[in-house]
Amino acid sequence: MGKNYVDIEDDQGRTLRYRKHVNGRGLIANGAKVHASALVEAGAYIEPGVQIAAGAHIGRGVWIEPDAVIGPDAEIAPHAHIGSGAAIGSGAKIGVRAVVGARARVAGGSLIGDDIQIADGEQVATDQRGLRLAA
Repeated sequence: MGKNYVDIEDDQGRTLRYRKHVNGRGLIANGAKVHASALVEAGAYIEPGVQIAAGAHIGRGVWIEPDAVIGPDAEIAPHAHIGSGAAIGSGAKIGVRAVVGARARVAGGSLIGDDIQIADGEQVATDQRGLRLAA
């Protein structure tokens, strides 16, 4: 039986330990909180301070930077990137290869399409078709 963790060296030469999430085998850094019912697929990286709520689905190759918050039942499609301190609302859907910048906010129920970029600090709300709503 293989070990249930991986050690990875960061850009500053520090070694960070990631454990494999029981539901999907994605890598979860020490200090991150991931609900047991969330699915974190293999190949996803969840950094320290991240919070992932019940029922969230994190796809393969997703990178969630420190202190981001992923709401209940949110779906992050493969290879998306969620910036440091970003917040994804309940039931929001983030598309394949989408980038949500640092400290950005995506409202609950929003749909962010494939290859879309949300700027650092931007606040976005869309309808279920992905059309942006007035602020």
